[in-house]
Amino acid sequence: MATKVLILVEGGIRGLGQLYVQAAKCLGLHPIVLSADPAQYDYLATENIEAVSVDTGSLDALVRECSRIGATHDIAGITSPREAFYAIAGKLCQHFGLPGPNPTSIERCCDKFNQRRLLAEAGVPVPAYRLAANATEVESAAAEIGLPVILKPVAGSGSRGVRLCRTFEEVAEHTTYLLGGMQVSRSSPRILVEEFAQGPYYTADTMGNEVIAIGAGDFGPPPHFVYREYTFPAPLTDEEHKRIADISLSCLRALDLGWGPTNIELRWTEHGPVVIEVNPRLAGTPDPQLIQLAHGVDLVTQHIKLVIGDEWDLRRRHSQTASVRFLMPDYDGTLDWIDGDTQASDVPGVVDVKWYVEPKTPIVRKGDYQEILGHVIAASPSLVQTEAALERAVDLISWSITPFPTLDE
Repeated sequence: MATKVLILVEGGIRGLGQLYVQAAKCLGLHPIVLSADPAQYDYLATENIEAVSVDTGSLDALVRECSRIGATHDIAGITSPREAFYAIAGKLCQHFGLPGPNPTSIERCCDKFNQRRLLAEAGVPVPAYRLAANATEVESAAAEIGLPVILKPVAGSGSRGVRLCRTFEEVAEHTTYLLGGMQVSRSSPRILVEEFAQGPYYTADTMGNEVIAIGAGDFGPPPHFVYREYTFPAPLTDEEHKRIADISLSCLRALDLGWGPTNIELRWTEHGPVVIEVNPRLAGTPDPQLIQLAHGVDLVTQHIKLVIGDEWDLRRRHSQTASVRFLMPDYDGTLDWIDGDTQASDVPGVVDVKWYVEPKTPIVRKGDYQEILGHVIAASPSLVQTEAALERAVDLISWSITPFPTLDE
């Protein structure tokens, strides 16, 4: 009998890929990762996962590789933990007659300008926005919308290239950065200029046409949007929860995303909930772990079940509060040492302490998820207990960073 395999187009960043391969193995599947650079995923060796080097940006190359695998294995499903490869995974599913998302819907959603346009046309509340292709258009758009504004690339994830600009000098500075090729394609530079929607931040995680969890988040200091803390469930009234859930489902209808997982980011402004972004895939770690701790729903496993055509189970099994606190550096330099993680792990209520980096690693802050050093996760029956456990654990953790030498030294 041929081995049933789950093909993953690229692995996930910050642990999500590892969750997928672990869940696949628990379901009796043999995961195979297709990647342009398998060496970037250190967990493949740890989990003893088969990886194949292939051009994951080429549909033809992926079709050939999947056909080769299918000659000796039973391909149960194909997916990707990464947004950039989720649409092409959907195209592979269509080619091989497997369950999968609509790749056209995914591609439209991943273009943030098209996403805003479709949401606005459907009556979903979004911030005022303009599309710009050069510095003159960016400045004009910022003047029309009114400062402060958010500048971001039309495509991307993880808050890369996203910045709050309070002055036209900051607008010009960040435009130069984006157009310099750091975040936006040189061949077709496209920047989204957006109204700064102010208010508490929330995130809704859906599967199919069902809202599974709504969480509350907080960021580090502006002008960037690096996550500082997440809590599930968000402390909302029944009416507030319903309004966010209703708007989230409206997003799915407007963007034709009623298949699989979706993550929706919102701000509760003075005018009510406003949709900041719709991510047509499972949220990155540690959101899936937090949702499982809070509600007992394993979204990674349930997503894989959907991918392979099995019946999923989205029933909540318990109710508690789960929170994560991210450990962030205050300045750039070389990470000398880290300490206190063992003691922090022993705090009652703490379920995970994880470092993303090793000592002697250069730390360069760029205003996105890549600058986070690690996290602490706690869970308990109440928000007060969970927050107290987090505070105790974080207070026990320490690290040292030596600033990089300056030109004068």
